Amino acid sequence: MGRGKIEIKRIENTTNRQVTFCKRRNGLLKKAYELSVLCEAEVALIVFSNRGRLYEYANNSVRKTIDRYKKTCGEGSSALTVSEANLLFYQQESSKMKQQIEILQNSNRHLMGEALSCLSIKELKQLESRLEKGISRIRSKKVNHFLCLFLLGDVTKIL
Repeated sequence: MGRGKIEIKRIENTTNRQVTFCKRRNGLLKKAYELSVLCEAEVALIVFSNRGRLYEYANNSVRKTIDRYKKTCGEGSSALTVSEANLLFYQQESSKMKQQIEILQNSNRHLMGEALSCLSIKELKQLESRLEKGISRIRSKKVNHFLCLFLLGDVTKIL
């Protein structure tokens, strides 16, 4: 009997996220060590926590492994500085965020009944189904609210 699969997404609870980070980091470091011993592979692992702490493992020197990597990739002379790498990373993240914002804005427009001409029949049916489910939940909540007010005898708030 194995463990169930988990959905890979950001853990919202900070305590759980920190515990998971520590456990998985230790597991990753152990796997790197095992790989280097069992297969005589040159391994270098560098992990930065979200707080900026550095964790590393290398069966050789990390610097030597990075230099070897650069030579192998042909980047020996054109290696990115840390600030250039950070800039590139944040530009990519910004681009992803802009795409997500655009998707959410389009979805919101569709829910408001705008910009529907670009949707297929299947997409329109899915949207209609989502809206009907939402209306059903709203009506149910409204009825429950009215019943609570009625049972409490607060008729003035109902009208």
